Amino acid sequence: MTATADQRLEAFCAFFKKLDKSCTKYLYEFYTPDVLFIDPLHRIEGARALERYFATLYENVTACRFDFHERQRSGDQAFATWTMHLTHPRLDGGREIRVSGCSHLTFAADGRVARHQDYFDAGAMLYERLPLLGGVIRLVKRRLDG
Repeated sequence: MTATADQRLEAFCAFFKKLDKSCTKYLYEFYTPDVLFIDPLHRIEGARALERYFATLYENVTACRFDFHERQRSGDQAFATWTMHLTHPRLDGGREIRVSGCSHLTFAADGRVARHQDYFDAGAMLYERLPLLGGVIRLVKRRLDG
């Protein structure tokens, strides 16, 4: 039995909810070999490069998990909103950081993801959390707000 597009989207979200350094080898079940992954900080081409990226990411973080919220699908396109909970020893004193975002997924005919683009505020996730740069960015944002 072939999975429906909605089932593929739910399986993808379920996989990301459990993603950690022990399961990056399962990325090939969810991504095509020539996948294109884009986020505000990276552009990664190919499943092997994506596996290396996730392996390195999870090697350096204390914890990272995703809570998925709204999901929309139309044909081979899907969107899912999420909150990432990230704990990194060198960001924000090792405290948990929460960042909201959205993933735009394009599914291939075989049901795997051929294109994955994440949208989130890189400043809120990274730059504002760095010891020296963070204070400067927060000051600039406060001045812009009013």
